[in-house]
Amino acid sequence: MNAPPPASPPLLTAPRLARLSGVRHAFFGREGGVSQGIYASLNAGPGSRDAAEAVAENRARIAAAMGVAPERLLSAHQVHSALAIRVDGPWRGPRPQVDALVTTTPGLVLSALAADCAPVLFADADAGVIAAAHAGWKGALAGVLEATVAEMVAAGADVTRVVAAIGPCIGPASYEVGPEFEQRFADEDGAETARFFRSGKGDRRHFDLPGYCAARLARAGVLQIDALDADTCAAEAHYFSNRRAFLRGEADYGRNLSAIALVA
Repeated sequence: MNAPPPASPPLLTAPRLARLSGVRHAFFGREGGVSQGIYASLNAGPGSRDAAEAVAENRARIAAAMGVAPERLLSAHQVHSALAIRVDGPWRGPRPQVDALVTTTPGLVLSALAADCAPVLFADADAGVIAAAHAGWKGALAGVLEATVAEMVAAGADVTRVVAAIGPCIGPASYEVGPEFEQRFADEDGAETARFFRSGKGDRRHFDLPGYCAARLARAGVLQIDALDADTCAAEAHYFSNRRAFLRGEADYGRNLSAIALVA
C-alpha cells in the first residue's frame, strides 16, 4: 500500500501581496520537513551542513506547495551584498553570488533564504515583475533593497505599483547589539537611523531590522509595504535562527525560505 503524500508545509502570507492577481507567495518556517537534529525539520538551505538529501526533499516540498518542479525553485548563493540580478530560467551552473533575484518569467519561484535576516518579497503584478531579496543588516545598509527596486524598474516595473512584504526575521527585542554597531549606521546612513535603536541593559542597544528595511523601501519609492510580526529568534517552534544557534553554541543552523512566483 502506498504511503499518502506529505502534507504541504505550513506557511504565512502577507495581506497586500495576497490580494494581487497572478502572483503566488509564501513565507515558510521550520515546520513540515524531514531534517533532523538542529535542522529539524524544513531546512531549505543548501549551504548548511545538513544532509543533502534531506535539504533536497524539503525544497521539493516547498516547490510542490508553490506549484512548480524542484528545479524551478531558485535560491542564490547569498553573500550579504547589494547585488540584484534578473533571471529567466533554472540555474545552468553554480548559484550566482548575489542577494536579490528579479524575474518576468511565469512559473519560476524566486526565493530568499534567511535565519534572522529579513526576507523581502516584491511584486508589480500589472507589469508582471517580481523579486525576492535577502536583507541582513549588511545588505540593507549597503542598499540591497534599493538595488532590487532598481532592477525591477529596469525590467518594466513602476515603483509606485510595487508591493513589498518583509517576512519573518529577528525582532528588536531579540536583536541586541553594541554601541559600535549603531555608530556604523550613523556613519553610513546618517543620524536619523537613531530611531531604529532603543536602549537595552548597560551600553547594549536593540536594533529594529524590519523597521529599518521598511524605511529603506520607502526611501526607494515603494508605497505599499507589509511587515509580518514574526521574530525568528524568539519563535523557536516555527523558525530557524542564527542568533539563537550562536547563543547556544550550536555548530550550524537551518534556513527558512520565502518564495514568490508569477502564475501563468
